[in-house]
Amino acid sequence: MTALHDPSSHSFASDNYSGVHPQVMRAVAEANGGHVGSYGADPYTARFQELVTEHFGEGSTVHPVLTGTGANVASLQALVPRWGAVICAATAHINTDEGGAPERLGGLKLLTVSTPDGKLTPELIDRQAHGFGDQQRSQPLAVSITQSTELGTAYSVAEIRAITRHAHSLGMKVHLDGARLANAAASTGASLRELTRDAGVDVVSFGGTKNGLLLGESIVVLTDDELEGIPYIRKMDAQLASKMRFISAQFVPLLEGDLWLRSARHANAMAARLAAALIELPGVTITREVQANAVFAILPSHLIETVRAEHRFYDWDRETGEVRLMCSFDTQPEHVDALVASIRLGVERAA
Repeated sequence: MTALHDPSSHSFASDNYSGVHPQVMRAVAEANGGHVGSYGADPYTARFQELVTEHFGEGSTVHPVLTGTGANVASLQALVPRWGAVICAATAHINTDEGGAPERLGGLKLLTVSTPDGKLTPELIDRQAHGFGDQQRSQPLAVSITQSTELGTAYSVAEIRAITRHAHSLGMKVHLDGARLANAAASTGASLRELTRDAGVDVVSFGGTKNGLLLGESIVVLTDDELEGIPYIRKMDAQLASKMRFISAQFVPLLEGDLWLRSARHANAMAARLAAALIELPGVTITREVQANAVFAILPSHLIETVRAEHRFYDWDRETGEVRLMCSFDTQPEHVDALVASIRLGVERAA
């Protein structure tokens, strides 16, 4: 087939825009051919389970799924009964970017909290952690945190541990949306286990698509007692892949070595490079601390559409002119420098 796009094109719109890491693509090809068991009864899913045990600790179990939304919804359904509710940041992906799936598909009530930096704290959780035993209020029975957050910030191990201890003391479970967990690990220097199991998290939506996979995410259960409902919920939510070997096979090269970490470190480094260059330009303001692979900035309004035409990116707050610039595992220094040069040229022409 003739390529229908320019393979040399690059954008800063989303790490979902990136292609597939060559090692991952090779793994998919190597998993092809012959017949193996379906629905997870295959050697690649078994190997994926072994790697999850290595990275997240003994007793961790993995359930590959098709999408991040599916991982989040199924995880929360397994944690929360029909009368329960989930406390999350107002900016959380489950609240802003999943088309109402937690509510419509999962039947979940989301109790949102405004945060200055996308991160919850025990004190912020308490704004919604009340009404226990009140039959007229959805019962707060779980907390969901995003790592790294939608605002590009990363929780430290200590911050997560404070949340889980507080939540557990109130009888609530903790879910971690880890679509960019690798970026958070690269930012904090902590391991996957330290950021999850050791910090007291119960269930993780462990992402791969934003870190070089073709498709597929996973649910990692960290509690010593397996959540028995997840296999059934996964099927009910249309997240059970028949040819699961091709999802699991992608995670094998990601986790067998340090590809997951190297790719995330690189994306983070490109974001830091971008922020450092932008802050030197007149009329450009970096609006949020850069801790992972996202840069939030206010650009001169007259430049936004011109620059966007060449280097695609998304608006974050149209009222203030804030935009979001995402770096990926395949973002190169020359991509960053080209974007900065386009903005610099526009600034100079306007001056």
